[in-house]
Amino acid sequence: MSKHRLIIDCDTGTDDAVALMLAALHPEIDLIGVTTVFGNAPLTATTTNSISVLDLIGRSDVPVHAGLPRPLVRKTMPAERFFKPDSVQDPHGTYLDIPRSTRATASNRAVEWLIETYRKATEPITLMPIGPLTNIAAAVAQEPKFAEWVPRLIVMGGGHEVGNMTPSAEFNIWADPEAAASVLDAGFKDVLMVPLDATHKALVTAAQCDALEALGTPAGKAAAIFIQRRVASYESSQKMDVPKSAPVHDALCVAALVEPHIITTRRHHVAVETTGTLTLGRTVVDTHFRGGKEPNAAVAFDANAQRFVDLMVEIFAKS
Repeated sequence: MSKHRLIIDCDTGTDDAVALMLAALHPEIDLIGVTTVFGNAPLTATTTNSISVLDLIGRSDVPVHAGLPRPLVRKTMPAERFFKPDSVQDPHGTYLDIPRSTRATASNRAVEWLIETYRKATEPITLMPIGPLTNIAAAVAQEPKFAEWVPRLIVMGGGHEVGNMTPSAEFNIWADPEAAASVLDAGFKDVLMVPLDATHKALVTAAQCDALEALGTPAGKAAAIFIQRRVASYESSQKMDVPKSAPVHDALCVAALVEPHIITTRRHHVAVETTGTLTLGRTVVDTHFRGGKEPNAAVAFDANAQRFVDLMVEIFAKS
């Protein structure tokens, strides 16, 4: 069986980090490169975090390309107000709690690298953006054939009944709604969207973090640190359906790549609100087919939480 060739585009914070480790260590995935974008943190931090995670688990061979530091269209960068200072050493509070790598990026031209990689590809490569869609939208704008060249796009973003930045919007889409709208309108032939509706059905508990830490491997211990940080954050900021738990949004996309039945999807047309006062960044999922447009994405609405955790334990036990 051939491996899933994969590129991840990310804004590495805690859940992106778990996704990177799962993709880099899974025996059925060939992670050929990583591109970074602003989002959970400034671009310098998301890039350093990505490199540090890969180096920690012995995957320094995976190149990391720095991408765009700001939204595609908007002059303001609303995500900046969520960069929280922790200390003099980490003024934005945005670096992961692991040794910080000094490895240089492969390039500071992620968009161009994406275009050239897909232009030259002779085998299918899945593209998995799990941060704001700025780099992907820029690639579409620079190369009209880019959407045609990408065989499959797996997006972590959006929410139908669940928001996390506003009552209507999920962070990745809200951080650059024009980019998200552009990507969904670009004509990618096979789009899977994994929104909050699904990721909040795959919660990881503090007790399960203990099981990851008990593996004793670099990936297991790091995943426990990252997810425990998420659990603490969710405990203090919002009530979850399962006590002392948190979603690990981005990692669910990787799980769904290798085990499609880990999520439940339905095909719908999805658009992004870019002007609404109360709904900016909302993914409008036409669940009742009222808009007259053909479905443009498979949208995940449910997930198998136990299998998701079991998969992480299986893969991280070997690292």
